[in-house]
Amino acid sequence: MPKECPTATQMADNKILARHPDPEKQGVSIDAEKYHMIKDAILSAVENAGELGFTDLIDEVDASIGDQFDGSIPWYVTTVKLDLEARGLLERVPRASPQRLVLSERS
Repeated sequence: MPKECPTATQMADNKILARHPDPEKQGVSIDAEKYHMIKDAILSAVENAGELGFTDLIDEVDASIGDQFDGSIPWYVTTVKLDLEARGLLERVPRASPQRLVLSERS
């Protein structure tokens, strides 16, 4: 099972500030419970596949938690994926098009 995320920026009102890998861009405040559901599903899907395309990742997360999740899975997957990249848990495969993801050495 994937390791815990390095300290997510916990905010008041049970929110987490999801970071962006580009330091010039601002993060997004999202519900902590939704963040953790999506994070766990992303890390599990990528761990199981070894390497996963971005659209396949959305499909895997939807298949895993779609019936339990209230919200736009593509939006949350994108937001949490960017946060996991910023935290060094996910990496994009260099020169892969379309985008492919792997777990980083740190995860």
